[in-house]
Amino acid sequence: MADPITSRSRRDVSAPAPADGTRSRALPRWHYLVALAAGALNTLSFAPTPHGGWLQLAIFVFFFAWLTRSTGWKSAALTGGAFGFGNFVSGVWWLYVSMHYYGGMPAPLAGTALVLFSLYLAVYPALAAGVWSFCAGHAQNGAADQRAPFSPTWHGALAFASAWAIGEWLRGTVFTGFPWLATGYAQVDGPFAGFAPVVGVYGVGWMVALTAALLVQALLALVSSRRARRAEESRDPTPRGRVASVVVPTGVALALLVIGLLLPLVQWTTPANAPLSVRLLQGNVKQEMKFEEAGTLGAIAEYQQMITSKPADLIVTPETAIPVLAQQLPPNFAAAIRQFSDSTGSALLFGAIGGTITPDGRVVDYTNSLFGVTPGSHEIYRYDKHHLVPFGEFVPWGFRWFVNLMNIPLGDFFRGPPVQKPFMVHNQPVAVNICYEDIFGEEIARTLRENATPAGVLINSTNLAWFGDTIALDQHLQIARMRSLETGRPMLRATNTGMTAAIDANGRVIGRLTPYTIGSLDLTVQGTSGNTPYVTSGNNTVLAVSALLLAFGFAFGPAIARRRNGKR
Repeated sequence: MADPITSRSRRDVSAPAPADGTRSRALPRWHYLVALAAGALNTLSFAPTPHGGWLQLAIFVFFFAWLTRSTGWKSAALTGGAFGFGNFVSGVWWLYVSMHYYGGMPAPLAGTALVLFSLYLAVYPALAAGVWSFCAGHAQNGAADQRAPFSPTWHGALAFASAWAIGEWLRGTVFTGFPWLATGYAQVDGPFAGFAPVVGVYGVGWMVALTAALLVQALLALVSSRRARRAEESRDPTPRGRVASVVVPTGVALALLVIGLLLPLVQWTTPANAPLSVRLLQGNVKQEMKFEEAGTLGAIAEYQQMITSKPADLIVTPETAIPVLAQQLPPNFAAAIRQFSDSTGSALLFGAIGGTITPDGRVVDYTNSLFGVTPGSHEIYRYDKHHLVPFGEFVPWGFRWFVNLMNIPLGDFFRGPPVQKPFMVHNQPVAVNICYEDIFGEEIARTLRENATPAGVLINSTNLAWFGDTIALDQHLQIARMRSLETGRPMLRATNTGMTAAIDANGRVIGRLTPYTIGSLDLTVQGTSGNTPYVTSGNNTVLAVSALLLAFGFAFGPAIARRRNGKR
């Protein structure tokens, strides 16, 4: 097949070096600036952009086509890193708000911290692009094949999807993980949402990357064929092969799109137990006042009034809505909610600080917890947050100095166990999680998979006031919708400032409150039972497939590329 990327498309790139190892080609600096801009544009594919999954697919088509310009694993890795940095610095800029406006960190230091963190996150797409370059046969033993530019192939497309998925999984795992802006989240309203209950968010990202790579493969084959015919260079005795090189990858890409659009018709879970009437509370307590004495007393009084204003099967407050140690709850608050629960049959979940008081009166093992009150029972349910936030709830080794730069009244918390029993509301088991625990889909799937009584409803109690009125609120709601898709269960969110919302088992938002208002969201939710394929296997499916395909690429990719180049 003729070279799909001609010298005309590489005017700004120096000519290929000879095979004797003399100076190699170098991509111009603007190549990486374009990749960075594409990454920043990719932020727009996430919430609050409606149906951003289609935009994301177009961006990934461009991104993979741009990767094919790379001249070796180093330039591929730099291209992927530039794309990632553009995406992260524009997609999680709200971390600056928490560090500067609420943490009190000087603006230059907060900005520097954001840039450094974005650079760290960009390591993973850089790693994915570099691994793809090796597995696609673009580079061998660290030296690029300068005799022929890269040509997209089947094994290269599969290698790109696999490297991208594993890179995102590593980003969500290493150093406790930060999978925010994982590719699949943009697809909750996109064409690949149907794959979520089968392979999870990383598998959805795998599908996006593969489809984009196949479309690029077909487009470049078409362009190459037309250029060859115009130049009267085509001597191919089997023109059907040229047609197939365009039609087959296009057909597979379209098939993936169609399957993704049809899969939501499959019902992986079924309704179970009686529907619950639910009230989700949003107190809109200002973050800068929450841990001051006047603010604490005001928050307790506000939530006492909101809880007892109207009965429901289940009433949920945000994370640390009652910002005191559970053993130090004001007696009038404890008595009021107990009397209300017993007299109305309402079950309550409220956020507070857990801890253990030693015989000498010291408090140890602080926890970020949810406490449950069941009508007619004096047994208190307790859920302790397991996946803690670095720098907010625990201090990574060697970073105490960084935390001391911020005026945030949080520090080292004690972790709860990874799998905890559900909270029973009438006959409906409810699984709770706190704050950004819902961005770790595998952990929620494990809770459902390993509990003797799997929950039929998911609840997230959180406080995003640290991040102001930013896109973080919309992004977190989008993440919660992915958890509903993966598990086939409704997700209820009670937040301090927003987004307080209810999501059904199909990932649709069925109710929400306006951010930065005081109110309660009253609705009825139907729990479900049964396991989706993702709940059963977690991330194992996409990781196993990706690892096998990458192993194949490492073993045979360079040899396949040499054979292809030898036919030119």
